[in-house]
Amino acid sequence: MHTILGAGGPVANALTRELESNNETVRLVSRKPIQPAGKNTTWRKADLLNFNEVLEASKGSEVIYLTAGLVYDINVWRAQWPVIMQNFITLGKETGARLIFFDNVYSYGLVNGPMLETTPYNPSSKKGEVRAKIATQLMDEAKAGNIRATIARGADFYGTENGNSFIDMMVLDKYAQKQKAQWIGNPNRLHNFSYIPDMGKGMYLLGQNPNTDNQVWHMPTTAPLTGNQFIEMAAKIYGVDPKFMAVNKAMLWMYGLFVKVVMGTVEMYYQYNHDYIFNSDKFEKAFNFKPTPYEDGIKLMSETFYPNN
Repeated sequence: MHTILGAGGPVANALTRELESNNETVRLVSRKPIQPAGKNTTWRKADLLNFNEVLEASKGSEVIYLTAGLVYDINVWRAQWPVIMQNFITLGKETGARLIFFDNVYSYGLVNGPMLETTPYNPSSKKGEVRAKIATQLMDEAKAGNIRATIARGADFYGTENGNSFIDMMVLDKYAQKQKAQWIGNPNRLHNFSYIPDMGKGMYLLGQNPNTDNQVWHMPTTAPLTGNQFIEMAAKIYGVDPKFMAVNKAMLWMYGLFVKVVMGTVEMYYQYNHDYIFNSDKFEKAFNFKPTPYEDGIKLMSETFYPNN
């Protein structure tokens, strides 16, 4: 059985679809109810902060994935992430299941050059400090031989059905409505984005291959483009003029005074005002996997979740 902790989010949903299409038995674990689509998929209610609940929901698992997303608040992260990670580690010890944690790149901080699996942790933000701590917490246990654990990292993503990525909300959805797009940071800087279905496939492949254990893997992601190139590509696909407004740090801060979740993004502004180069060569070579080209991903979004009206 494959168990997904923190089910219901975009990566978890993409992973679920991959597992179901390959006839795997899937257990979805979350606090909010989920109506399973697959005949071999079940849902179990559990609070990730409660070890006994999570253990009961995970019994019989061969692989346990942690794909949780917490409220974008540093106080919540500091209080809850270490507890969730310790519960995850203890699950591995109690059940003997392989553990796969889906992570972001905050722990790397500002990197001059490509972000690699070997890039040292040097967080540039408070949220990055929390991420570095829990990633180290997990892999120290793996190095000690106490658990089998893997970290799968993705870049900023796009291709969500629930519109919680900036390129989906501020570019694709805007162009779908024939409105001016928005771009965070310097549109002349490089940035790459992981396509959600590719992350689901990447997580699935890690779950199928025990020889990937006890390592960090960057999920398959197409090479970066500048913001201007993204805008031009999206506008062409949607058949609109490539009009957009660049959102600087001061504008983010002002908006954040009224919307708390936006204020939480201000400290991450460095990611959008410098080159952001996420490298996934290791995964692509190991699995002979080619990430979905941006043009194909955006075109599919224009036909499905953000249709061209």
